[in-house]
Amino acid sequence: MKKDLTSKVLRIDGAGKFKLDSRDTKLKQPPYRDEAHYELLLTDYRREIDELQQKLYAHDRFSVLLIFQAMDGAGKDSTIRHVMTGVNPTGVEVTAFKRPSEEELDHDFLWRTTKALPQRGRIGIFNRSYYEEVLVTRVHPEIVTQVQKLPREELKDMDELWEKRYRAIREFERHLHNNGTIVLKFFLNVSKREQGRRFLERIDNPAKNWKFSSADLKERARWDDYQKAYQTAIRETATKEAPWFVVPADDKLAMRLMVSDVVVKALRGLKLAWPKLDKDALAELAGCRAQLLAEE
Repeated sequence: MKKDLTSKVLRIDGAGKFKLDSRDTKLKQPPYRDEAHYELLLTDYRREIDELQQKLYAHDRFSVLLIFQAMDGAGKDSTIRHVMTGVNPTGVEVTAFKRPSEEELDHDFLWRTTKALPQRGRIGIFNRSYYEEVLVTRVHPEIVTQVQKLPREELKDMDELWEKRYRAIREFERHLHNNGTIVLKFFLNVSKREQGRRFLERIDNPAKNWKFSSADLKERARWDDYQKAYQTAIRETATKEAPWFVVPADDKLAMRLMVSDVVVKALRGLKLAWPKLDKDALAELAGCRAQLLAEE
């Protein structure tokens, strides 16, 4: 990967101004020479993520939460699958959040995701998340006013309601950070043109028909509204403790490598090491070794 790519090009942490339409959806120069080089790089990333996750588990002080948000067709599912393939499945848990159930609607908007947070030593992945409550609901506010059963007082000023949600998210993520959860948020930035091409592929390929619905076109018609909602959400919730990474998504291979690079650098930054035993534990270990050797 190009030096400082993830920190200078992708990372948004609230330190400067952010405009979504100024962000590329495709790199001018991909971080791989050809598909064989891509496979080699991705394999190396997978191997390191697996090793670092094992150290994360043994260290038992931190957890990692990866949040993926994007327009339909951006490649969330495939990115998660390709980046995390080969990592010990007991150390990774993926949760996909769909339309809230009746039980979930009877709680606050952070409840259903809080239940799925990763334990110490593990990597948790959210395919969509509580951010839907400041994205889809901003484009379709009738969900809030007619479905979410909020007190009427909360619905009198919708601008204030959104501000409260952004603040709740910032405070929630700061709380997670303070308690050892590393929060990394990815917006996979696909262009409208590329989304249209991928939708056509889903329609034309029988094996992918199930991925497409006419409802996808209705949401596509609100493209500009969604872009505005994403820009505001990223601006309002990007912090040093829980940064966003706006990843160009028109080239899926490059996107997977960039996501992998962010994850690896974050895990490296924890400076994880295998636990060291004290003298008494080492002495006990030596005794166990001697006992096993005596059995031979």
